[in-house]
Amino acid sequence: MNEPLQPLGQRFLFWKQRSVQEQLSHSPEDQYLGALQRIQQQGRWINNDRTGIRCLTVINIDFTYNVGAGVFPLVTTRKLGIKTAIGELLGYLRGYTNAEDFAALGAKSWYMNANETPAWLANPHRKGENDTGPIYGAVARDWPKHDGTTMDLLTKIVDNLTKGVDDRGEILTFWNPGMFELGCLRPCMYEHHFSLLDGVLHMNSTQRSWDGALGGPANMVQCYVLLALMARITGHKPGVVNHRVVNAHLYDAQLELSKEQIERRPFSAPTLEIDERIQTLDDLLTWVTPEHFTVHGYEHHPAIQYPFAI
Repeated sequence: MNEPLQPLGQRFLFWKQRSVQEQLSHSPEDQYLGALQRIQQQGRWINNDRTGIRCLTVINIDFTYNVGAGVFPLVTTRKLGIKTAIGELLGYLRGYTNAEDFAALGAKSWYMNANETPAWLANPHRKGENDTGPIYGAVARDWPKHDGTTMDLLTKIVDNLTKGVDDRGEILTFWNPGMFELGCLRPCMYEHHFSLLDGVLHMNSTQRSWDGALGGPANMVQCYVLLALMARITGHKPGVVNHRVVNAHLYDAQLELSKEQIERRPFSAPTLEIDERIQTLDDLLTWVTPEHFTVHGYEHHPAIQYPFAI
């Protein structure tokens, strides 16, 4: 059994600007715990209109994950089930617009977004129980064009990268302000920009809003898995994810629990095995489930029951 790593001490100080190489010299969990501490120490209280709950907030935190080196960013200072995070990612790639479809992949939180958000329940575009409207991947997979037709951004990117083409615009974006009123929630992590360099595929991901307690660790996993999958299905080596968070926050009821978490000493990082049969975009869009992803060597502290803000 692996012993916990030594206390992090000053390695938490991640609010200073760091280069990619400096970031990569620190484990993803060091980066994550440093982000929590920065929010706790430097955050300002902001009232959130959507949830009606105040948040302790900072602006701009950068994370870096070395996918090519297999450094899987799964937190160990509390137990985290990755199946939900991966299921949600698969639902995005498939363009799901119904909470029941997400739930079938283990991502059940969309039931709350679809059925318990007052503004969405009163929205005339809502089609009934479990409808989320065109959110996240549904926007990217059916992007409206000026001539009334649509285009599939994901297929365009996969086709280009498979041919070795990087037009400096291989951007999977879910951010279309003209469609916000049609869905139950604006995308939080809204953009993934893929770049080829000497046969290595890198990804820059941008997130407007980051719930450090609940969504944050899942978003880290999703970034890693997305680059790993895109590299494999396009025939390239995976490189590095640069994950930019703009508004990073902890909700009021999460603050004391997060202080408990950063006092815990992290264990060594686990590894992720992705089923070798996954080789094409069609695989991802049809038969792949979270069960095709296996974590090895995951030692962790007990779960923390952070409250969820709708």
